[in-house]
Amino acid sequence: MISINNLSISFGGVSLFDNVNFHISSGEKIGLTGRNGSGKTTLLKIINGIISPSEGDVQIPSNIKIGYLPQEMEFCKETSVIEAVESVFNTIKEIEAQINHITNQLHIRTDYDSNEYNNIVIQLNDLTDKYNILMADNPRSNIDRVLLGLGFSREDFNRNRREFSQGWNMRIELAKILLTKPDILLLDEPTNHLDIESISWLESYLVTFKGSVVLISHDRRFLDSITNRTVEIVLGKINDYKVPYSQYLILRKERIEQQRAAYQNQRKLIEKTEDFIERFRYKATKSNQVQSRIKQLEKIDVIEIEQEDNSSLNLKFPTAPRSGNIVVKSKNLTFSYGGPDCVLDSIDLTIERGEKIALLGKNGQGKTTFVRLINSELTPTKGSIELGHNVLAGYFAQNQEDILNKADTVFDTLDKIAVGDVRTKLRDILGSFLFSGEDIDKKVEVLSGGERARLAMAKLLLKPYNLLILDEPTNHMDIKSKEILKQALINYSGTIVLVSHDRDFLDGLVTKIYEFKDRKVKEHLGGLDSFLASKKIDSLDQLQSPTKKEEFTNSITSNSQNSSKLEYQQQKEREKEQKKIQNKINKCEEKIYQLEILKESIEEKLSNESDVDKITKLVEDYDKIKKEIDTLMTEWENLSKT
Repeated sequence: MISINNLSISFGGVSLFDNVNFHISSGEKIGLTGRNGSGKTTLLKIINGIISPSEGDVQIPSNIKIGYLPQEMEFCKETSVIEAVESVFNTIKEIEAQINHITNQLHIRTDYDSNEYNNIVIQLNDLTDKYNILMADNPRSNIDRVLLGLGFSREDFNRNRREFSQGWNMRIELAKILLTKPDILLLDEPTNHLDIESISWLESYLVTFKGSVVLISHDRRFLDSITNRTVEIVLGKINDYKVPYSQYLILRKERIEQQRAAYQNQRKLIEKTEDFIERFRYKATKSNQVQSRIKQLEKIDVIEIEQEDNSSLNLKFPTAPRSGNIVVKSKNLTFSYGGPDCVLDSIDLTIERGEKIALLGKNGQGKTTFVRLINSELTPTKGSIELGHNVLAGYFAQNQEDILNKADTVFDTLDKIAVGDVRTKLRDILGSFLFSGEDIDKKVEVLSGGERARLAMAKLLLKPYNLLILDEPTNHMDIKSKEILKQALINYSGTIVLVSHDRDFLDGLVTKIYEFKDRKVKEHLGGLDSFLASKKIDSLDQLQSPTKKEEFTNSITSNSQNSSKLEYQQQKEREKEQKKIQNKINKCEEKIYQLEILKESIEEKLSNESDVDKITKLVEDYDKIKKEIDTLMTEWENLSKT
């Protein structure tokens, strides 16, 4: 479908790609992997035509539609969410307007036998065919499905885009791209702005997506779930593996080991041959054998061991000074940003020394607000939140764009806050975060997202904190860097409060989860797997065994058996009511389907009918059916909201 041929590109005399070739076939799901700065984003931009290569070309058939989601993009914020997304279907609105205009003409005109009248009827038939093709998948239903899947509520649909953060606006752009139904999706870190539930939805969507996908992601589980091919970019070259990411790691290790073994064997052969030539070069009795060995050497295709990019973080947090047993305590904590609704309502919780806690929940449920309250960036509207005795908190904020001073250099960023002996080690610290040589003199404004994340993390090594508050620390970090950070946090002796949607990063790191939902916080003991298992059981329509029922009730609350049973019964009632609603939805959809068939039949008759009276009657029937479909669609939408 897409061919990349002899591709080379360089910036400022530095080669990024050198004679790269590969092909993207229809239906393939490809994961692009490589260190930050290896050229993954550049490759997507080249495929999308944003950047031109220095040499080579990209061949794309003219009928191929590409959907491209960059890490950052500009967009208009003066429309509502639904208006922005519906703009994808402007063609349908234009066709509707033309159909209405022609239908009105047919009512008014009386020159039934004229060629012009006949041409208008033919035009109406063509437009109706186009309209039916575009409407076959029910655009409004798809809009609802995609927006709800990406975490928007129906109440959000009519809100102005200006009210939403950059992350939420990126979701809107993702929704628009998915709704265009492209032949190939180019997605650059699509999960950076999604919560765990939205990632799961997008994961399911991409698994069933019939087109091709080229995906950059630092979420290993996300890659494994979606991709069936991994293209590795390393030092200007690519290595192509027809397997998902985790299998690629195994095959890559095996390939490097085989390459090294072959190289060693070849070196031994060459050394023995060279030794023979040197020993018998001047002996006449061995001259034929020497010449034969020389020719043998000339024919050898020398094996080269592939260069590896071994640059990596060198991260170890300073030993945490001992704090009191209670690290964070909130009592009746309530917070509002000034409106009538609060983000957090009457939160009582205690975080103890040494706990490693994840804050999970949909975006907008108060996780970042809570960590900002811990860090005293915000003041409670009511109640209190306090740090315990001798607690020294280090904070990694999600919005590095706002936290870091863009005018500072990399070195100045640390130098301005470092005190004491650590100032003599700033270059070493920056070196351990992959800033070396001229890198330390770069302005923050020119740094990539990954470089800013590393710089912000480096700031946490300047003091021996005993509480680390980390809000989405792995956004923009490559997989290798995330693994190093995860191991450093596992070995860290202090307390951790962590906001992250990265399942692989959280797994094995956190020991307790606080779920943020509907302005409340719910405690889940155990790690990520037990939390996800409880959420999965919670969503089942039927619990088929007593064991599962027991697991379900235990996952609902740890306070008491009685309250668990009550909540379980309430859940069953909700499921029963939902089934009734679903039955009504199904009946509604069946009626719409039957009316659509009838409408198509009338459209076919209209295209072949020449009798004026019959045409008039058919048009009246057409309008009547269309209104009935519209009424049923409204009913369907109302049912879907419940």
